[in-house]
Amino acid sequence: MLEQARKRFKEKSVENKNIKLIQGDVGELPFRDETFEIVLSMNGVPAFPDKEKSYREIHRVLKKEGRVFAYFYIQNESKIADILVKKILIKKGWFTPPFETAVSLKLKLEKDYTIEHFRVYGAKVCFIARKKNDT
Repeated sequence: MLEQARKRFKEKSVENKNIKLIQGDVGELPFRDETFEIVLSMNGVPAFPDKEKSYREIHRVLKKEGRVFAYFYIQNESKIADILVKKILIKKGWFTPPFETAVSLKLKLEKDYTIEHFRVYGAKVCFIARKKNDT
């Protein structure tokens, strides 16, 4: 993915000092506490090997009142998607259980975030959540 981004940046002559491409582990982010105003995850969560640790790291690097924007697979919303995940994506190592359900994710988010948008689209969830001041 990093190579694809580098290639696209080069093709588009993107030279921005505010953009850095970094390979890392979402479970051990190499950033100080409260570094970012926004954390974006597009289809990443199902691949995180230790989701709980990853959630804590995302929360840690997010500034107070910062937002998480995310879109990813959730289980129990589509039998076809659940079968695809179980029979192919897990076996190929692209997805790592356990997976959230809409209910489990919402309950998890509500502890530390104010949910601004939460919508299920088939087997995918899209949400925007703002970090609470007191967490």
